[in-house]
Amino acid sequence: MTDRSPARRFLLLHGLDNYRPQGHWMWWLTESLRRRGEQVLYPQFPAPGQPSLETWTALLHSELAQLGDQERVVVAHSLGTALWLRAAQTLPDDLRVHRVLLVSPLGAQAFCAENRNEEFAVTDVDPERVAAASGKPRAVISTTDPYTPADPSAWADELGIPVDFLPDAGHITPGDGYGPWPGVLDWCLEDSVPVRPVSPS
Repeated sequence: MTDRSPARRFLLLHGLDNYRPQGHWMWWLTESLRRRGEQVLYPQFPAPGQPSLETWTALLHSELAQLGDQERVVVAHSLGTALWLRAAQTLPDDLRVHRVLLVSPLGAQAFCAENRNEEFAVTDVDPERVAAASGKPRAVISTTDPYTPADPSAWADELGIPVDFLPDAGHITPGDGYGPWPGVLDWCLEDSVPVRPVSPS
């Protein structure tokens, strides 16, 4: 009997207040990958308006366990990047992935009671653990994102993560023009770098 298991599987991690709208680039990416025969997990995390770090971490571990033994690829956005960085500090060996893309990572100013995400605050991150959790981490940061680390280049250097800067892309949401996004699809399929911005229409 021929082994038809996929060569890789993808896991997408959404952010705060994201109920997976069809206009979001993550929805578009999921559908684009599936149309090409790729295996994609795009779970709805519980209570995205009032997220629980414990609950989200438990679901993340469950989803990672379903990625199988082939290439594992994670794409995270906004609060999903904080979830990944927090989880990476204690991630068991059997849940580690091959590649991870952190889109719109959050700076310290983004974690506050008003945003309902204080317990996700990323502090004392060990770069070695980040590297161990994913062999090839990469970040994508907009030059006009109000939630990004104060000094994105220093943040990336400290964690040892290569970063692609997108000009004037806000928080990289549908409101910023990020529905269909061929650049992120190219990265998923080919590990092409840098991750290209959406072309002006």
